Amino acid sequence: MGEQISDGGRKTAKAAKTAAAGGSASAKKAAPARKAPARKTPAKKATAKKATAKKPAARKAAPAKSSAALKKAPAPRKQVVAPKKATASVPAAPARTVAAHPQGESLTALVRRARRINRELAEVYPYAHPELDFENPFQLVVATVLSAQTTDLRVNQTTPALFAKYPTPEDLAAADPEEVEEILRPTGFFRAKTKSVIGLSKALVEQFGGEVPGRLEDLVKLPGVGRKTAFVVLGNAFGRPGITVDTHFQRLVRRWKWTDETDPDKIEAAVGALFPKSDWTDLSHHVIWHGRRICHARKPACGACPIAPLCPAYGEGETDPEKAEKLLKYEKAGRPGQRLRPPQAYLDAGGRAAPPLGAG
Repeated sequence: MGEQISDGGRKTAKAAKTAAAGGSASAKKAAPARKAPARKTPAKKATAKKATAKKPAARKAAPAKSSAALKKAPAPRKQVVAPKKATASVPAAPARTVAAHPQGESLTALVRRARRINRELAEVYPYAHPELDFENPFQLVVATVLSAQTTDLRVNQTTPALFAKYPTPEDLAAADPEEVEEILRPTGFFRAKTKSVIGLSKALVEQFGGEVPGRLEDLVKLPGVGRKTAFVVLGNAFGRPGITVDTHFQRLVRRWKWTDETDPDKIEAAVGALFPKSDWTDLSHHVIWHGRRICHARKPACGACPIAPLCPAYGEGETDPEKAEKLLKYEKAGRPGQRLRPPQAYLDAGGRAAPPLGAG
């Protein structure tokens, strides 16, 4: 390439001298100078063509790589998206549980565990029922008021004589307080209870025509009737769902970490939020029955408990199965229950009726 350029320069110089002389031969010698670049041009074009030929190959290769990258792209995209979703959901669960459940159980997990416990107890106590003998709403509301600070068994042994003498609200409203006190003496706090049952009987006669109302707001206006008593009456005499928060219920729901509340009204609200309303009445029976028969206040029979795997408080009581078996009460221990006239389903399940007052 360098030699061609130097020859061309010499020829150009000669052509310039010839042109100065004005000869026609200079024009002929100038032609080769034009042909030299013409010869170079094809070489450049060839080079350009080669470069152009190579570029399409590069372009074809690029799409192959990009298509391969596109095929592999979904895998990294999934890996990137999944962590983002997980990261977004993680803060929500602790924020919802830390305040009410310091042990870190999520609300969803708590609901599932609570409902599973209720299902397990329903299988253990398929015959669960209110353990107060009654034939009508009036007898139930009176018996429930009398059950404060005593056992249902003692109430059931006392009310037959009371209802035999005062079968209606009108009869009890007009009763001699001293005679009623004598009948109610075995239940304890008999003077206060006498005042309550006579007072609520008068209220039923004066305000409700001698009929027990079927509304919570009306029931709690009766002397001696609180929310617990009202829900017992509504759930078992009128078939309206309600949660009965007695001492057994309070103890067990705290042991199971369903709530840390101690106020009965707050316990009712907290536990009620974990279950559908239609389950409330039966739930109350299941929990109370379990508290009376197995999960006792002082020494729970943990070794004989059917829901031990679901209980955070397992181990607070006797864990040895043989020793725990001796702590069982009522039909679980082969002994009578609390009702003198229990439902047939209870008897069919092996339960035994309680003896009347003064018998054995």
